[in-house]
Amino acid sequence: MAATKKDDLKAKFEAAAAAAKQTKKKPDNATLLKLYSYYKQASDGDVKGDRPGGFDFVGGAKYDAWAKLKGTSKDEAMQAYIKLIERLKREER
Repeated sequence: MAATKKDDLKAKFEAAAAAAKQTKKKPDNATLLKLYSYYKQASDGDVKGDRPGGFDFVGGAKYDAWAKLKGTSKDEAMQAYIKLIERLKREER
């Protein structure tokens, strides 16, 4: 049985997630937030729960970045994540 397009996309997404951990240079914070938000949207769908408050600035920023993707399909988020990882890999060369 041939792999479906969805299975192929999921395999590429998982490979990109593995590649993200092996980048030589750490991306800037804005790029890290994008990666986080695309990954969470692709994995879990729309943001859930309450926004972290108080002095949890990192948690708040992550929540806000993920919330901006509300309504984005998991497939679209996977594709955006893959593209961003591919761009980062090209920039390392």
